[in-house]
Amino acid sequence: MSPLLDAPSTPDSYSYSNDSYQPVQSNYSMTNNSGNRALVPGIYVPTVAFFDATTDDVDVQTVANHAVRLAKAGVAGITTQGSNGEAVHLSHKERNLITSTTRQALDAAGFQNMPVIVGCGVQSTRECIELCEEAASAGGDYALILPPAYYQGLFSKDTVREFFREVADASPIPILIYNYPGAVSGLDLSSDVIVELAQHPNIVGCKLTCGNTGKLNRIAAATDAATVFGAGSGFMCMGGSVDFTLQTLVGGGSGIIGGMANIAPKTCVKLVELFKAGKLAEAQKLQAIVARGDWAAIQGGIIGTKAGLVAHFGYGGYARKPLPRPSKEETNKWRDAFTELVKTENSL
Repeated sequence: MSPLLDAPSTPDSYSYSNDSYQPVQSNYSMTNNSGNRALVPGIYVPTVAFFDATTDDVDVQTVANHAVRLAKAGVAGITTQGSNGEAVHLSHKERNLITSTTRQALDAAGFQNMPVIVGCGVQSTRECIELCEEAASAGGDYALILPPAYYQGLFSKDTVREFFREVADASPIPILIYNYPGAVSGLDLSSDVIVELAQHPNIVGCKLTCGNTGKLNRIAAATDAATVFGAGSGFMCMGGSVDFTLQTLVGGGSGIIGGMANIAPKTCVKLVELFKAGKLAEAQKLQAIVARGDWAAIQGGIIGTKAGLVAHFGYGGYARKPLPRPSKEETNKWRDAFTELVKTENSL
């Protein structure tokens, strides 16, 4: 097995009524974090992209309203152009529109300090740098980058290292490494490679959607990652799914970038707060509810997540074509699957 890779893994108009939730405030001083707005430990939400049901155009008003709903729930930051954001369905112009709309909506609602991370993963080094530049111009503070994988059969063991270093050298905003084997033909970066790349001054974190908590623990320890208990080096070692939030925090991670928080942001934030307060028994109970809800999100993907938003919150719409629209039976299935989680969300 190449030292580049780990063995294959199988990871398994809206009005928000509760204005008491505010962004988590922190005095963290990030030693390797040079973004416009500091990343602090907590919950980050890879936001859903919204489209007009008739024209399939980007629905900028819902993009804005949703971002503000999440901010009011107390999340630490927002990510645009992830897999939940249907980045592969967007042009460069649309990517920039969603990021700039998100930034402007947060600023207008009083969340000027909330960071925005922008997904910039593509196949060529040149276009990736271009997307980082555009993300910065659109108001993004950080870039989240998948490794290229289409031609991985032609890679040498140093290709991915060189890719991240060249992008980090050129990007006007700091970057986070996105390890998501399911999105890149099984390419799974090892902890050794991520720790090595973390030494670059413009690489400030990682997102591990591989679900490998041992890897997360190794990276967090080696980088002295930021946690809810202290700033450490400032490196952000993030889990990639809310169904292992508690495991991430126990293992020394910095938090989660997780799509299910689109539906239940307050619940996800509460889970982090319980852990930080040392209320582990309560945290375990809440983690079980979150994990059951996230299993529904994992099974239904973006189609199920949007159906859940529509059923429980009255907005969300459909995924962009060619993804199908759910039938009435499927919509009812996703509504029911999220009922326990939404009941918890509405109780907070």
